[in-house]
Amino acid sequence: MRRLVAAAACAFALHAFGQAEEVAKPDPVVEARLKNLGEELRCLVCQNQTIADSAAPLAVDLRNQIREQVRAGRSDDQIRAYMVERYGDFVLYRPPLKGTTLLLWIGPFALLLIGAAIVVGIARSRRAGAPEVPPERGREIAAMLEEGGGPPATR
Repeated sequence: MRRLVAAAACAFALHAFGQAEEVAKPDPVVEARLKNLGEELRCLVCQNQTIADSAAPLAVDLRNQIREQVRAGRSDDQIRAYMVERYGDFVLYRPPLKGTTLLLWIGPFALLLIGAAIVVGIARSRRAGAPEVPPERGREIAAMLEEGGGPPATR
C-alpha cells in the first residue's frame, strides 16, 4: 500500500515539474512574441483571461504551441490563423466583424439601448400615472396642514 501511495505522489510531482519546464530556458525574442500573441488570444478554459495571464493547463499548452511555431519561423498572422482554424473566432479577444461574430460586436450596445428604453418607459409611466389632485381637495389638504391635524385616523 505504501508503494502505491509513493508511486501516486511521484506521478503528481512529475506533472508539476512538467508545467514548470515551460519557462525553464526562455529565449527573450520568442518570449516577447509569445507575450504579444498571448495577450490577443483568450484562454478557452478561463474565458475572461488571456492565455498570457492564465495558469490553466490548456493555456500552458497553447503557450507551448505558440513557442514551437515561433521557433519554426511562422509569422504572427500565421499563428493567429492556426489558432482560429483550430478553436474558432472565440479564441481571439478582438474577433473580426463578420456575420458569425456580429452579435458579439452589436450585442452590448443593443442591450444598453434596450435598458435605456425600459428606464425611460418606466419613468414616463410613473409620471403619467400620478393622480392629479383636484383643486378643492388641494385646499382641504392645505387647510388640514395649517390646523396641524393629520388624517382622521391619527387625530
